[in-house]
Amino acid sequence: MKIKAQHINFFCGVIALIFLHGCVKNRDFDIPTVNCADGIQPNTTYSDIKNLYVDETIQIQDDLVIEGYVISSDRDGNFFSVLHFQNSPTDPTNGFQIEIDVRDSHLFFNIGQRILIELKGLYLGKSKGVYKIGGVFTSFGNLAVGRLPSNAVFDHILVSCGPSVAINPSKVFISEIDETMVNSLISIENLEVSEAELGLPFALEREETERLLVDCEDNELILLNSGFSDFQDVLLPETRGTITGVLIRDNSTYQLVIRDLEDIQFNLERCEDVVDEFTSPNIFFSELADPDNNAAARFVEIYNATSEPLSLNGWQIVRYTNASLDISSTLDLSSFSIDAENTLVISPNAMEFES
Repeated sequence: MKIKAQHINFFCGVIALIFLHGCVKNRDFDIPTVNCADGIQPNTTYSDIKNLYVDETIQIQDDLVIEGYVISSDRDGNFFSVLHFQNSPTDPTNGFQIEIDVRDSHLFFNIGQRILIELKGLYLGKSKGVYKIGGVFTSFGNLAVGRLPSNAVFDHILVSCGPSVAINPSKVFISEIDETMVNSLISIENLEVSEAELGLPFALEREETERLLVDCEDNELILLNSGFSDFQDVLLPETRGTITGVLIRDNSTYQLVIRDLEDIQFNLERCEDVVDEFTSPNIFFSELADPDNNAAARFVEIYNATSEPLSLNGWQIVRYTNASLDISSTLDLSSFSIDAENTLVISPNAMEFES
């Protein structure tokens, strides 16, 4: 049987047309229809669920339901197969993450969307200091929490029928960050990219990349970026400002992940350089007092004789009791600084000292 050449050309043209229309390079789709469920009510708390975990991954057997508000989005590709949610749109006290085998999950779960998680059948575990719920896989003979299969996601994650609400990030300082804020949305002011990383892109192509953020007191926080994100090759900002993101944790290290570049509002000049020295002839004890032999009212006064503020990062006070040559106690001063030609007063009891 012979096929005419014009038929072959027509057939190839149809195939080419199909391929051209089948390639979509952006994530702008019509939002799919998802059945909402408001008949289900939460019956437990995040803390109660976390307390179920005792040293090993378990499968939740009871009909437990928690509610949450979505705070992450994979729209710009900086999150992948994970959904972060917290227990309140404002002033959250707890957060969770669930790993899901769903691409473009932002089409189903908008930021600010109230969701209900039916926990029965899900697995609860802990990895690198972070609680997780989801599916399960075996690693070296041990159960570990992994992605929830796509065909089970919508059996466990139910979307509220109501509209999405505004999520108000918790405003914190780097020094205030603790484990209770993990998997919640936070906002930090007066941050800038480390000077050593200026001129670099947000991430190396196709590689998860850490960038260093610092505040004006030299406190540091890692900004974690995906090498597959839409803004991977954008250069890091050279100014200072406010950044909002989802706080995550890798053992004892805290990291911040932004949803998109709108989470970074840097429009201020960079922090002034702060002198950070480990020895200086211009800082000294200007007063050492033991009033009325009252131990609670004792104080030391440290004076900075320079014309610039001085960070005490790395400094400490050591105490020798009586004639002993051994150090009896130390006090770390790393969190303090002294303004130019100013003093820092340290006392064990503020009320006794002031009286």
